[in-house]
Amino acid sequence: MHRSPALLALPLMLIAAGLTACTSTASVEEAEAEPLETTAAFDETATDLANVVILDGGGTITSTAEGPADYTNYGGDGVDGIGEILERIQPDIAEIANLTIVDGAIPGSSASTTVRQLFDMTQQLDSILAQDDVDAVVVNTGTNIMEEIAYWSDLTVQSQKPVVFTGSMRQANTYSFDGEANLFNAIRLAASGQTECYGTVMLMNDQYYAAREVTKTDAWRTDTFSGGQYGALGTVDGQNFRHMRETSRVDACGTDEWATPFDLSTVEFDDLASAEIVFSYVEASGTPIRALVEDGIDGIVTAGHGAGGISSAQAEARTEGVDEGTVFVTTTRTGSGAIYDDGTPGVIGGLDLTPQKARVLLQLALTFTDDAEQVRTWFQTIGAQDFAATE
Repeated sequence: MHRSPALLALPLMLIAAGLTACTSTASVEEAEAEPLETTAAFDETATDLANVVILDGGGTITSTAEGPADYTNYGGDGVDGIGEILERIQPDIAEIANLTIVDGAIPGSSASTTVRQLFDMTQQLDSILAQDDVDAVVVNTGTNIMEEIAYWSDLTVQSQKPVVFTGSMRQANTYSFDGEANLFNAIRLAASGQTECYGTVMLMNDQYYAAREVTKTDAWRTDTFSGGQYGALGTVDGQNFRHMRETSRVDACGTDEWATPFDLSTVEFDDLASAEIVFSYVEASGTPIRALVEDGIDGIVTAGHGAGGISSAQAEARTEGVDEGTVFVTTTRTGSGAIYDDGTPGVIGGLDLTPQKARVLLQLALTFTDDAEQVRTWFQTIGAQDFAATE
């Protein structure tokens, strides 16, 4: 069983698992591939380096601002893909891993991201990670919905190899560009193998988080990402990693129980269920819930106030929706605190999943079963990911 020490502070070369230095920048190669037909092409002269694929999804990290001091406005044509950012961190990054860049199935802009692209991303990741000579994948993409994309990856990718998401809050031509450090540290973390069997993690601003827990808390600050009440999995201090805790998935490392049942290779995209979110507030109308139920939505997440409370009108509409066969998950809009399952038929407690992550799990769960009680069980197990109590 893979277990990481509770506290780890290792110099760079030890983190790289004894990897020898590669002084040539030729280890960074461009490899174009269709999402479902991805093949990594590594430098055969650097066989003792960890082989890491960079899945380039664009995002702020490859974007430019109107001016170097104006990070609130985007402008210009951006940079020439993630390869240009990698060139900025040469030759140092060549001492860490043997890299291949692959065009990602997901776009960098949250405005244009679709579930179809997330579906293709999982197929692409599974294809890459299935290759024997691939040790890990780093995914760069936009930060606005990175927490949702990373959680989708966490729930669907079948490989136990490290998957690390990263990006930047500031554009590549600004004075405060954070993309170089984030990319450098994400590659180091992936190449180290420290997060094997953790599922998908995200590295931003010198900290790395579990995909299930990480959330964006600020529109502009570089320290926007937080692990909530559980905090980060670890930190990067210069050339040292401090690994503070691990995800509960490592308990099943090396077994068939590690992977979730959400294997997208067994379904077609058109099989995916639909799920939406309805926000609650003072005297919120039940009309949105009724409209979604009437439209045939499979599942609805309510983002309630306090401990998941919703308005009387919404509660009435939800009861009607349950009678129509719609599955509901109750969460809190507060951003913290677990909403427990009281066993109400058709209404499932989302625990401490944010509404947007509960929606991801609900969509996938309803894709693989139409049994509401099975969905409830998956929320209480896969959605919880608690460490099992020990005697």
